[in-house]
Amino acid sequence: MFKSKLLVSFFSALLLISGCSYLNSSDDKRIPVKVEKVVDGDTIKVRLDGKLETVRFLLVDTPESVHPSKPVQPFSKEASTYTLRMLEDANVELELGIGERDKYGRLLAYVYADGQSVQENLLKKGLARVAYVFEPNTKYVEQYERLQKHAQKKGVGIWSVENYVQEEGYVSEDTKQPENITNQECIIKGNINSSGDKIYHLESGRYYKITKPEKWFCTEKEAIASGFRKSKQ
Repeated sequence: MFKSKLLVSFFSALLLISGCSYLNSSDDKRIPVKVEKVVDGDTIKVRLDGKLETVRFLLVDTPESVHPSKPVQPFSKEASTYTLRMLEDANVELELGIGERDKYGRLLAYVYADGQSVQENLLKKGLARVAYVFEPNTKYVEQYERLQKHAQKKGVGIWSVENYVQEEGYVSEDTKQPENITNQECIIKGNINSSGDKIYHLESGRYYKITKPEKWFCTEKEAIASGFRKSKQ
């Protein structure tokens, strides 16, 4: 009898803990939500359990239209408009990612409108790229990459602009050139991508020529001291 009471208490505690999350990471069911606002192509605000939540689409990145320090990028408005049209008057559901939130407190999710994947449709139209691929949230990455390759071959949307899409994000032609070049030996390019990551590029790097620098550095040590990391390619 004593053991039975212990078991009941144990399972009750488990249920209480699991209730603190909208969705257990092992549960694939979708959660219906009410869309309150489309922030941009890959971010929305929804009403969930009476609480206003910001949702960031998993595994995709659309050009910036509302970034506080960057100009409106090509195809950003098209991406926002497309997301809005998919979601308005639709039954919207979320499939939350494992861990659920990013470092900014936003919910990470796969988003569906009347059963259709919003991420997949953005990729098909060439209005988003596959990005921010981090374990364990890689459930649909292979499927998304196939759709991206197809859009690339067709040259639609973001893929119609040469060298616009790169590893670190989107490079816009109207990105301002830095005005702090005081030494010709300072040839290391510092760039801040669409997610706010500070990255520096060397002349030998893959993306050096097409990177629009926001700051120049004379040495790698100087770049690192300023909070920049080296480009992976």
